[in-house]
Amino acid sequence: MRIENGWLLNADIQKSPNFNQRPVGASINLLVIHGISLPPASFGGEFITEFFLNRLDPAQHPYFEEISHLKVSAHGLIRRDGAIIQFVGFHERAWHAGQSCFGGEEDCNNYSIGIELEGADDIPYSEQQYRVLAKLTLALQKAYPAITNDRIAGHSDIAPGRKTDPGAAFDWAHYRSLLKNT
Repeated sequence: MRIENGWLLNADIQKSPNFNQRPVGASINLLVIHGISLPPASFGGEFITEFFLNRLDPAQHPYFEEISHLKVSAHGLIRRDGAIIQFVGFHERAWHAGQSCFGGEEDCNNYSIGIELEGADDIPYSEQQYRVLAKLTLALQKAYPAITNDRIAGHSDIAPGRKTDPGAAFDWAHYRSLLKNT
């Protein structure tokens, strides 16, 4: 995988309007792993993309009525089959973390990259997702060397009590072993 000018080559690019510029002097030094499914625990379809593009139709599902007004994004999404959609350039500030803190530094959106995995807290992620996430992580670490292995966190780590993803089903040990062996 290669990143050029903040964009992953060969990814499906679907530019979200939900981003802004990082603060002047911000160093990209954190990778945040998320889990998302829309509706909850349902996979496939275009609902996640529609959500990040502000086109989610609240009439499609009762849950969508609760979230369709939100303006959120992530830098990328890894689908169950390993396909990658990129919504925001890695050099830009995606709106994925919300109220958050890592290592005593607030507002993780300022200095992090957010990658969503299509999944749910209690449903195992696919092997293809782990392999693609590991390759993407290594590409991100090459492009942004301040993202060291100890600066990779789950959404639940940076927003405890507020967020639970990527959840108990995410196999951190397996993911980290792939980083060593990929």
